[in-house]
Amino acid sequence: MTIEQIIGLALALLIMAAGTVTTVLPALPGTPVLVLAALGHRLYFGDKGAAWGVIVVLVLLMILAVSLDYIATVGGAKKMGATWRGATGAIVGGIVGLFFSLPGILLGPFVGALLFELLGGRGWRASSKAGLGAILGLFVGALGKFVCCLVMMGLFGVSVVYNSLH
Repeated sequence: MTIEQIIGLALALLIMAAGTVTTVLPALPGTPVLVLAALGHRLYFGDKGAAWGVIVVLVLLMILAVSLDYIATVGGAKKMGATWRGATGAIVGGIVGLFFSLPGILLGPFVGALLFELLGGRGWRASSKAGLGAILGLFVGALGKFVCCLVMMGLFGVSVVYNSLH
């Protein structure tokens, strides 16, 4: 490995680490940042970058990680007794919450599930339980995205080092 390759790998991993940090917040583009860093590294270094097969796997992991936001939030709400209204409310609340910074991002799914359940005629207790499930799902989704990012960084690093040495 040349000094240029080492610096390139370190820079790509630094960008990936920044993307990984943003994945703990819902709807921020952490995983696409990782894929773009890997792709940029590959385009600059050619065969000494990550293999194309690894890039494809990174894209698939990115799709999985982005999907986890919604799947886990809805799944958490459903697990805690939400109807389809509460699950829909969790998604709507998550999207609306994006416009209200961090508190909105964190509370949006709860408020959305709660309100949609109340509007559907359910009681306060059942509605708030559905909202709590949406929040728990949000955290599970964030954890899943974080793990996906760590796997993505590991695959990228191993592929680059392997290609650089062979």
